[in-house]
Amino acid sequence: MAISASTASKLIAFQNAGFRNYWIALISTGFAIQIQTVAVGWQVYDLTRNPLDLGLIGLSQFAPALLLVLVTGNVADRFPRRWIISLSLITMAAAAGCLLLQTAYPQRMGVVFAIMAVFGTARAFYNPARQSIVPNLVPEKHLAQAIATTSSGAQIATICGPVVGGLLYGLHPYAAYGTSIALLFTSALLILTMPKLVQNLSKRATDWKTLSAGFRYIWTQRVILGAISMDLFAVVLGGATALLPVYARDVLDIGPAGLGLLRAGPGIGAISVGLYLMANPISNHAGRAMFIAVAIFGVFTTVFALSETVWLSIAALIVLGGADMLSVYVRNTLIQLCTPDNLRGRVNAVNQVFIGASNEVGAFRAGSFAAVMGPVGAVLLGGVGTLLVVGIWMKKFPELVRIKKLDGT
Repeated sequence: MAISASTASKLIAFQNAGFRNYWIALISTGFAIQIQTVAVGWQVYDLTRNPLDLGLIGLSQFAPALLLVLVTGNVADRFPRRWIISLSLITMAAAAGCLLLQTAYPQRMGVVFAIMAVFGTARAFYNPARQSIVPNLVPEKHLAQAIATTSSGAQIATICGPVVGGLLYGLHPYAAYGTSIALLFTSALLILTMPKLVQNLSKRATDWKTLSAGFRYIWTQRVILGAISMDLFAVVLGGATALLPVYARDVLDIGPAGLGLLRAGPGIGAISVGLYLMANPISNHAGRAMFIAVAIFGVFTTVFALSETVWLSIAALIVLGGADMLSVYVRNTLIQLCTPDNLRGRVNAVNQVFIGASNEVGAFRAGSFAAVMGPVGAVLLGGVGTLLVVGIWMKKFPELVRIKKLDGT
């Protein structure tokens, strides 16, 4: 069957062999991470029944990205990004192997946290290189569409990975961790076999000025600063995914397979919005759309917090996932379009710290608050806080509200 011209235009990024390899590797890595996340979360909570430990898992992964932020971005700007990605994936696979081995012995939380810190260190190098490499794969005029395509591809793993992880863990922890290892090695091979890419490598001597260039660039670009910081505070306050094991066991009583369904909810919403954006990129009022999306995220975080019905909880997660996808799409496109290639690694490393803070520190915030006020109170407080952030940022960053297009003009 012939592919129509309109369909071909929506898939134009796939005409590049390197982008095809990257997209498949991105999905494979996403599956591996989601499967491992479900396995570790369920295993730890099953052992300790302490929601604070779930937060500590997140914190142990975020800390390396924060501590190494000046190094990881500089590495992504000075060395071929495909090699950095591949070596990071191999290290992540080794960490997953350690998680598999430790299940055979009496498990100590300190060992689990240490392994997750190694995994987080590998991800600290992986993410800036992964984010920065997309503009090296496609022309600038196709970048917004490529970002929507990669974001949608990543969400395929977010939808299916948690369900697969729950089912595999139900069979045996070895099945979950073993699958994660295989997928990470597959991703590394796909990246290694990509064609050589044209990358504008940074040649300046390494000093404090070059190491901190990402921070200084973001600070002078108020549109990027506003977009990144709003996402940081909104998700630190509103993020509820770290408490999904608690909701699955103690609030909704749906077991590990049900936990997989809850984790898949945000992905279903995200990929639905992502597929729409692939066909219909935002052509006007992008900044306004981002603020509306974050507000919707806050509203449905509140709905999820108060829900005691499985279908309503999943529906709320789907909607907030779609809203988050729209916000991520606008933010990532702005960052890639507005940043020179030889600075993208450092800017994306800083962006990754903000993302890590919003996810991992948000997980710690949710876990610690849940230990004090219970899971419902912790998530409800976050949803209301997100709405307050939207109002404050609209006043502090009016230039972000006025952003129109995402085509580089």
